[in-house]
Amino acid sequence: VVICGGGIMGTSVAYHLSKMGWKDIVLLEQGRLAAGSTRFCAGILSTARHLTIEQKMADYSNKLYHQLEQETGIQTGYIRTGSVFLAQTQDRLISLKRINSRLNVIGIPSEIISPKKVAELHPLLNVHDLVGAMHVPEDAVVSSADVALALASAASQNGVQIYDRTSVLHVMVKKGQVTGVETDKGQIECQYFVNCAGQWAYELGLSNEEPVSIPLHACEHFYLLTRPLETPLQSNTPTIVDADGRIYIRNWQGGILSGGFEKNPKPIFTEGKNQLEIQNLQEDWDHFEPLLSSLLRRMPDLETLEILKLVNCPETFTPDMRCIMGESPSVRGYFVLAGMNSAGLSFGGGAGRYLAEWMVHGSPSENIWELDLKRFGALQSSRTFLRHRVMEVMPLLYDLKVPRWDFQTGRQLRTSPLYDRLDAQGARWMEKHGFERPKYFVPPDKDLLALEQSKTFYKPDWFEIVESEVKCCKEAVCVIDMSSFTKFEITSTGDQALEVLQYLFSNDLDVPVGHIVHTGMLNQGGGYENDCSVARLSKRSFFMISPTDQQVHCWAWLKKHMPEDSNLLLEDVTWKYTALNLIGPRAVDVLSELSYAPMTPDHFPSLFCKEMSVGYANGIRVMSMTHTGEPGFMLYIPIEYALHVYNEVMSVGQKYGIRNAGYYALRSLRIEKFFAFWGQDLNTLTTPLECGRESRVKLEKGMDFIGRDALLQQKQNGVYKRLTMFILDDHDTDLDLWPWWGEPIYRNGQYAGKTTSSAYSYTLERHVCLGFVHNFSEDTGEEQVVTADFINRGEYEIDIAGHRFQAKAKLYPVTSLFTHKRRKEDVELSDLHG
Repeated sequence: VVICGGGIMGTSVAYHLSKMGWKDIVLLEQGRLAAGSTRFCAGILSTARHLTIEQKMADYSNKLYHQLEQETGIQTGYIRTGSVFLAQTQDRLISLKRINSRLNVIGIPSEIISPKKVAELHPLLNVHDLVGAMHVPEDAVVSSADVALALASAASQNGVQIYDRTSVLHVMVKKGQVTGVETDKGQIECQYFVNCAGQWAYELGLSNEEPVSIPLHACEHFYLLTRPLETPLQSNTPTIVDADGRIYIRNWQGGILSGGFEKNPKPIFTEGKNQLEIQNLQEDWDHFEPLLSSLLRRMPDLETLEILKLVNCPETFTPDMRCIMGESPSVRGYFVLAGMNSAGLSFGGGAGRYLAEWMVHGSPSENIWELDLKRFGALQSSRTFLRHRVMEVMPLLYDLKVPRWDFQTGRQLRTSPLYDRLDAQGARWMEKHGFERPKYFVPPDKDLLALEQSKTFYKPDWFEIVESEVKCCKEAVCVIDMSSFTKFEITSTGDQALEVLQYLFSNDLDVPVGHIVHTGMLNQGGGYENDCSVARLSKRSFFMISPTDQQVHCWAWLKKHMPEDSNLLLEDVTWKYTALNLIGPRAVDVLSELSYAPMTPDHFPSLFCKEMSVGYANGIRVMSMTHTGEPGFMLYIPIEYALHVYNEVMSVGQKYGIRNAGYYALRSLRIEKFFAFWGQDLNTLTTPLECGRESRVKLEKGMDFIGRDALLQQKQNGVYKRLTMFILDDHDTDLDLWPWWGEPIYRNGQYAGKTTSSAYSYTLERHVCLGFVHNFSEDTGEEQVVTADFINRGEYEIDIAGHRFQAKAKLYPVTSLFTHKRRKEDVELSDLHG
């Protein structure tokens, strides 16, 4: 193993790999150890994060650094100070309460406190404009460079060889596999390469023979240091984060260290030249002025204090504010850990551990899809895109994040051919994997500005708009442009395609031509690597439809497991087809009028796929499914016919009351029908048996498939968590806070899991949340088997920002009793649970 980068990430990976028993490890650093961003880091370790995986990484780092001094004898300057997060507005307080309720359930102590209590914890603060705060008592400050040196020293005691002043020129690759590293002091052969090069990671990735795209970009980050106060601050003075004032403040040798994330950041090194060790860049007082005045408002006593210096150091940021880790989709054995968005110290220990587990065991112990390098494609690595996006990302770190906000920069990159038509009809857009998708359509008489400005944790402005779209899906017919879905074709000369797919997928794909199978690819543990629908186009070709953000991940998984066979062809046809989803009872009428073919269930059964002509256009793949559980059809239209088919559908549909709809309507429909989506509800650690999808797995299909053994064992031993649908009871949609995702679930007053997604069901006139229920033992906290009986016997509450609402738990959808088509499946399900 060769690790490139001697900052906190590189040393943490080396430390954890050597702890797990790997011996042959070399760590290379181009300058001195801990001389990059690690040296200038402000040294604040904070566990209050929005994502659970980030909370867990920070919590692990905290425990690791705490015992590092004992283990290595190197002083790391670790002091447990606690942090206080201030709220100047009610919305900010809600956001803190949401984080607080999540921290408590994973065992990190924290509480919401009053401004008066803040003044007791930190007497110098001005608290008159605060509405409240969150106190996390176990957060710490530590010297990040010393932590990196301690990790390096522990790693070298375990046999890791460390060379500084050695630059990696490029990584050698043969047949898509890492074979070695070329340095300025000669070659090293290796099977694994770990890129922990911080802000040099992007260029290092591109310097290979086979480039690896790592989307990150550096910005200048400023903080000031002062002389000690007249009565020096106590060493355990809590760290203050005043996000509404965009600043953080910590004690530094009796004085103050304070920095922040300004609204107008300065990206640097776009052309790519930068020093080996980061020297202090220029001071820029004019640029720091807004943060300084914010600091003086918060701590008026500082007026007279002497400032030692303003430190300016580069920090790397990524396109979505989350760090990047994992194996490259194009080069096996090439791992990355970089792009920390200024939380490198907090994540260092945990991220190093997960990456080491990934290398040693083939997968990390937690679901880290949100941080996986494969969530990005090559499209996110344009220099211009990165420069513009990080200028938006850096201020966002302290901006208030309300549910469902969207990035404003780097937009309109991938669009459907219908983009302009839909835009002119009032579409409001969101972006997924660079692809523009409609959220909903604003009717001509609505005032628009109000919609954009009113972002809230409560009932949103689009409530009535989405309601009318959902109603139209139920009663007439709607069109949703779903072109962003990932689409692959797999073909072969003989039976190779079928054989490979049968091994990769859990359902039986040996079906008659024209049938569609809902299935997914599982990993060895039986968890979903991907969730998809596969249509059999002919004896030897298959058409596979997957979620939008799986384009890179799915391709990499297929490539990794498909034999090198010239008779087997895998093609990404995402861009070749525009996909229109026709939902609603009148979809049948629209299509049969356009194709002069009967489309009734007798002629066109459910889950069926057929090439037809629609209007003047030929070769359109029509599938009887809608991804929502409502009746209707998906049309996959060759891109040059897209506009024609859309116009025809809209004009014929007029008399049936057709209208456009967006993804918010789709979301409401699929959640009330208990349809789980990959990336939100399902991930690599959830198996089909844990989410009621037994019917999509054919254990007895006559051949082995990946994950089969794990499922057989699970079937025997029972499941330890179960995807459940919750209907909120005493919740007032107009006045109460809405559930969005990640809310803790309580069963009989005990913590039992978290929600994964939620939506308002216009049919049930209630909020519906999906989430996993666990059975934690009251004595040991260990997970026990979850049965249908266990779920049905509990009394449930959902915790929304600290307030608990009663909820009813269901294991199958409520509305399905009315739809004849689903009744058969329900009987099967009730037999299973019975």
